[in-house]
Amino acid sequence: MLKKNISVFYIAFITFILDRLSKLYILKLTDLENQTNIFITSFLDLNLVFNKGIAFGLLAFDKALSYNIVTLIIILITLVILVMAVKSTGLEKLGFSLILGGSSGNIFDRLYYGAVVDFIDVNINNIHWFIFNFADIFISIGVIILIVIEIFKKKT
Repeated sequence: MLKKNISVFYIAFITFILDRLSKLYILKLTDLENQTNIFITSFLDLNLVFNKGIAFGLLAFDKALSYNIVTLIIILITLVILVMAVKSTGLEKLGFSLILGGSSGNIFDRLYYGAVVDFIDVNINNIHWFIFNFADIFISIGVIILIVIEIFKKKT
């Protein structure tokens, strides 16, 4: 069983490591630059924020109990995704593995920092999207893969 699912763990681990390295880099960079907002281009900034909410900063909580309950729910959902990744095949396995790795990166942040480290700030004409991180990118790609598979899946 482990041999059959080693790709799940490799993909999730590589995704987790890439996310961790990017967050460590931005934390070090903002410390060196002594600022949390670093201009990159006219549409991209590195803007360090600590997000206590769920996806893209939605439902941010100030109370520890609420934050801990949301964190526990996220951990339980991630365990379900692990089971789904192990039971899936092909591109579905890839999608679930990317979600698993990204989710693990954000769970690590919640447990270690008490909030998720977000820093990618995309904007057009000073209209900003939610600030996000590489874990969010991997989760989104995994979800898109699963949606595309579901759309094109032959109904039997």
